Amino acid sequence: MSVPIECRSVSSQWLSLLARYRAIAVIRAPNITLGRQMAAAVAAGGMGLIEITWTSLEAAKLVAQLRSELPHCRIGVGTVMTEPDLKDAIAAGAQFCFSPHTDVALLRQAQAQQIPMIPGALTPSEIVTAWQAGASSVKVFPIRAMGGADYIQSLQGPLGHIPLIPTGGVTLENAASLLTAGAVAVGLAGQLFPAAAVASGDWAVVRGQAEKLRQQLNGAAYRQNTP
Repeated sequence: MSVPIECRSVSSQWLSLLARYRAIAVIRAPNITLGRQMAAAVAAGGMGLIEITWTSLEAAKLVAQLRSELPHCRIGVGTVMTEPDLKDAIAAGAQFCFSPHTDVALLRQAQAQQIPMIPGALTPSEIVTAWQAGASSVKVFPIRAMGGADYIQSLQGPLGHIPLIPTGGVTLENAASLLTAGAVAVGLAGQLFPAAAVASGDWAVVRGQAEKLRQQLNGAAYRQNTP
């Protein structure tokens, strides 16, 4: 399949962001106030890619507010299931989109709007299908169910040319090993936001989690690029 020049440019920019940040903070916000506070905390910890799940309360409004409040970050959406979802997310200002599955029509729609769309896949066949449909990178979900880093490493032989982003079971303890195994980046949700810290508004704890993750991933990326 021939990929238009503008789509290749969008893909290149997205892959550069992944190489810079190595992680996406995934926020499932029960309300806008908490969503803003969660995003501000991980941004303060050095994370520049923030995903708001489309199932969050008033997700479109939250995305629009974060675009204004965190201009140094890229704000995207996740759990995009349908073309109307994608249309509304882009209208709200989403700068990238994740879905848990591969839908070629969604990819085409995102490409037409020149926005990175990262489809979900699990098996080698699904991953290749997403890649051949024009995905710049593929979300491997849920990675916990497939054995984590060992599964990513096993894919490198036949599929090492495809940028993989494991999610669904990524923790502060295993994130670095996933990069070392060959992932280009990882997506984390719950471990960045300890329930007790969120409930008490202790955003210093969340910022600390983000800082710890960044340090670990920077070390893994260095080892990955060192002969």
